[in-house]
Amino acid sequence: MQRFRTVVAAVTLAVAAAASLTACGDDADEGASGAKVLKLWHYEGETSAMGVAWDKAIEVFKQEHPGVEVRFERKAFEQIQQNAGMIINSSEGPDVMEYNKGNATAGLLSKQGLLTDLTAEATKRGWDKTLSPSLQTTARYDDKGVMGSGNWYGVPNYGEYVMVYYNKDLFDSNGVKVPTTFDELTAAMDTFVAKGVTPLGTAGAEYPAGQLFYQLALARADRAFVDNYQLYKNPVDFKADPLKYGADTFAEWVKKGYVGKGTASAKAEDMGTAFIAGKTPMIVSGSWWYGRFKAEMKANWDSFLFPGNKLHAGSSGNIWVVPATSKAKDLAYDFIDITMRPEIQALIGNNGGVPVSADPSKITDPKDKKLIENFNAISSTDGLAFYPDWPVPGYYDVLVSGFQGLINQSKSPDQVLDAIAKPYDEGVAEIKRG
Repeated sequence: MQRFRTVVAAVTLAVAAAASLTACGDDADEGASGAKVLKLWHYEGETSAMGVAWDKAIEVFKQEHPGVEVRFERKAFEQIQQNAGMIINSSEGPDVMEYNKGNATAGLLSKQGLLTDLTAEATKRGWDKTLSPSLQTTARYDDKGVMGSGNWYGVPNYGEYVMVYYNKDLFDSNGVKVPTTFDELTAAMDTFVAKGVTPLGTAGAEYPAGQLFYQLALARADRAFVDNYQLYKNPVDFKADPLKYGADTFAEWVKKGYVGKGTASAKAEDMGTAFIAGKTPMIVSGSWWYGRFKAEMKANWDSFLFPGNKLHAGSSGNIWVVPATSKAKDLAYDFIDITMRPEIQALIGNNGGVPVSADPSKITDPKDKKLIENFNAISSTDGLAFYPDWPVPGYYDVLVSGFQGLINQSKSPDQVLDAIAKPYDEGVAEIKRG
């Protein structure tokens, strides 16, 4: 699930410390009984869509690989995030694991030679045909660790995207119709404000505010902007549209009462629980909330794509990677391939996730089907624009600070744009220097 994933200094230090270690051979580990072993790590919850589907994939793998012991460990996200380089160079590390995609994470480790090149397997097993160009972006990295081109170092088997969740009961009781255009969205929020209701929940202390800003910027963006911002194709002017439009509009929404000033200190969990409790008509956030809302919300609710946008924050989900030190690479490839099968993809979809290659007709719940159909519509038109914190390491904290300033009105849009431009430019320059 993609939240903003901040990369802490420990990752870089761990990579540097581990890079000098010599990779082990490809022979599979043997357990105490002499059986081959596949060590598998991921950090998805047991009842999450991916957790359910991957448990089934493990079951299938065992059936098809008699004599192979699967040693699965569920890890905390931060445990892997902060110590990835050291972990995958250790003899205790996994043969295949879930890892966060993007330049500052998988790209960094691929650049350091810590991940296995999966290009030949992607072609052999048809992953290059299954995944759309937008989804392949996070699977491939060049020699500088920049996503979007080069060799395959990861394989996603689920997707994610940002949408608008809304409380149907609050819409109905306040006489508000579901908006289909940007103007209708602002008109709907005006109606709520006139009735004393803050229409849009967010969270300034974590990722939601930055994603709201990015959705607003994407309203005026095209693919060339995304390539420039995310892939460094050309310099980015932070004082021009679409970024200027995003910051200006965000500030205007605060002033109009669309966003509560008190949300500057709110965390994502605060935003989500307020929506679950029926206190908030709308939130702009990702598909990772979908299963939880489905399980916990008593009010009627649904979702719609951000009105008018052709580009949306989103990407593949996190990716399967095979550490260069893996002693069971062929087994790891087999497991990854099982997670791409239609029956496993359908399990993700039927448990509130977003599979990358499921047949919507195999999804039974109408809301789940809509979730997948919207994702397929975005993906098929190259509409995934990734996330605003991805371009450079450490950018998450920069964006959080900047948009807290917009929400509490301690900074002007121009001041915020200046504050987020400098770290971006410095980070891109460092990456280009290699």
